[in-house]
Amino acid sequence: MLYPSIDKLLNIVDSKYILVHVASKRAKQMQEHKHFQLNDSEYKSKKELGRALEELERGLITVKK
Repeated sequence: MLYPSIDKLLNIVDSKYILVHVASKRAKQMQEHKHFQLNDSEYKSKKELGRALEELERGLITVKK
């Protein structure tokens, strides 16, 4: 099972397309700059895309409408 679930994320972001765009953009930033908002031990995911979704769920990333 994936963490965080898409149902929780869609309560934060209105559209699946916006969710994909925001998460992929943040994951690319993580890869390029090696800047993470949490410590490695606080993430459940090992990959940047999963970590970006976790940051979105925790409210560390805001999506402007």
